[in-house]
Amino acid sequence: MDSPAVLADAFGRVREAVHEAVEGLGREELAHRPGGGANSIAWLVWHLTRVQDDHVAEAAGREQVWTAQGWAQRFALPFDDAATGYGQSSTEVGAVRADAEALLGYHDAVHEQTVDVLRSTGEADLDRVVDDSYDPPVTLGVRLVSVVGDDLQHAGQAAYARGLFDRG
Repeated sequence: MDSPAVLADAFGRVREAVHEAVEGLGREELAHRPGGGANSIAWLVWHLTRVQDDHVAEAAGREQVWTAQGWAQRFALPFDDAATGYGQSSTEVGAVRADAEALLGYHDAVHEQTVDVLRSTGEADLDRVVDDSYDPPVTLGVRLVSVVGDDLQHAGQAAYARGLFDRG
């Protein structure tokens, strides 16, 4: 198995974890914030998907699914379309309210674009520098591994929040 195929498998595992955390929950359950101030499942899934969309689209020279497919308008969130969740306040976290259909639809569309990008990525492409503002510069391979790691952390947090909710 080549590296792009391994990465595609990893992103597939993110998708599975997202579906497990979201499926069967209503809008209020998805917006529930454990302890009154923790991140909700809706925010966690929106954020991990926005980061994946942003980073993969930028590295591939594509428009983000968020804007290209009208997801920004469907979610109608009260912040700029470029927002990915980094540095958001508690109030902004609470503003991310969506139903399971929207969260999973957006995530699946981003997953599709990610897998499409990986299909056209060769081993040598993974060494291409995508961000030279760091020392050492960030390659495509490092960026994609970073996104997988971040996504899996947030998917795990969403699963934990769901477990808390399910146990009441």
